Amino acid sequence: MMDQSEKLLMGIEHILSVASDLVQEVDRLKRVEEECQMLKEKLFLKQLTSSEQDVFALALDGYSITEMQDILFKEESTIKNQRRSILQKLNVSSMKEAIDFYKKTTQTSSQNFTNYHQEIFQKLIKNS
Repeated sequence: MMDQSEKLLMGIEHILSVASDLVQEVDRLKRVEEECQMLKEKLFLKQLTSSEQDVFALALDGYSITEMQDILFKEESTIKNQRRSILQKLNVSSMKEAIDFYKKTTQTSSQNFTNYHQEIFQKLIKNS
């Protein structure tokens, strides 16, 4: 007959194997989520021409029109036209709005998931 400590050890082993499966599943989900994010970004940028994508990428990184001129070797008027076209296509009135829209559209729920994960962890620690 099994004694208590053997039962306890078996229980612990079981919990550890479940925990290890969960960790692997979380890793898999993170990879899936990263792929989703990349697809969302590609789809979003597909609306723009490649020149507009260049301007938008620089705007995302916080470059001014003057800095864009130097980086892209383009006239100010050209860059302003491309910006205007981006805003029209995205149906927004400012580049800040365009950037917020891009972030909202393309970001995944990973951050929420991480926060949720930590909450559960905290609860477990408190209750043990």
